Amino acid sequence: MAMVGLFWITDDAVYIGAEPAGTASGVRLSQDGVEVLGRNAGTWSWAEVCGIEVADVAVRALPQRWVSQAVDVVTSALTGGGELPPPFTVRVTTADGSVETDAYTAVAGGFYGPTEYELSRTLLARLVDGRTALDDLLQWRRDRAGDSTPAREEREALMLKWTGGGEPS
Repeated sequence: MAMVGLFWITDDAVYIGAEPAGTASGVRLSQDGVEVLGRNAGTWSWAEVCGIEVADVAVRALPQRWVSQAVDVVTSALTGGGELPPPFTVRVTTADGSVETDAYTAVAGGFYGPTEYELSRTLLARLVDGRTALDDLLQWRRDRAGDSTPAREEREALMLKWTGGGEPS
């Protein structure tokens, strides 16, 4: 598995946020469609999905993230840590209405950079409207079997490629 933007990519699925464990909430994207796991569970084909939006995502510029990570390390050392990563909201919209659930941040430190976040939003829109194929993300992961999450610059370059080189929305 590897994290790119808001996405946790496995060999056969892409999760928005971290892959949920147990009964945790999350959103799984597969060739068959979109599946909300945990709270407000449901499954829709890609043809049924009109939009996927994210909200409440922790976004900070690089210097702010370094300060936050330093504070987190000190706090964790003093308190013993063990907290879940911060959640954010994912809203799946169909012709029948919207369903909201939580997803957990997959990025180390819990904060996304502004560029990576905006590219992730653009990529979500392109996955929904079919301009980007989910298989592009899955094939990238299969080609990198055993590799871990790439560096921020490579993640942003990948998302630019997957979004057709367009600017973030």
